[in-house]
Amino acid sequence: MLPLRGMAWLLALQSIGELLARGLQLPFPGPVVGMILLLVALRWPLVQAPVAACADFLLSHLSLLFVPVGVGVMTHLSLIGTYGVRILLALVVSTWIGLAVTAWVLRISGPHEAEKAD
Repeated sequence: MLPLRGMAWLLALQSIGELLARGLQLPFPGPVVGMILLLVALRWPLVQAPVAACADFLLSHLSLLFVPVGVGVMTHLSLIGTYGVRILLALVVSTWIGLAVTAWVLRISGPHEAEKAD
């Protein structure tokens, strides 16, 4: 029963986020607003315990979420054969760019060497 209450909290916060995003014409999607609301709501045990139980349940069944992806790949196997190298190259390059940007942001936002010496 607790995981079900957690799922209800997640859906309610996502719905509220969607209503706020559309009603206030915010420049980002409703689920993002809902996640921000969830971050704030997780401070209360009334929300924290059910959402934790729901998260544990979902994580224990995470492998089931990969079934649609696998079916999609098998359905479009001819496209993978045709564009596989390009897709792989795009994945590798975008991953490296993401890692480089993350490292750069951490480097410029972290303490500088001169500040460490003080």
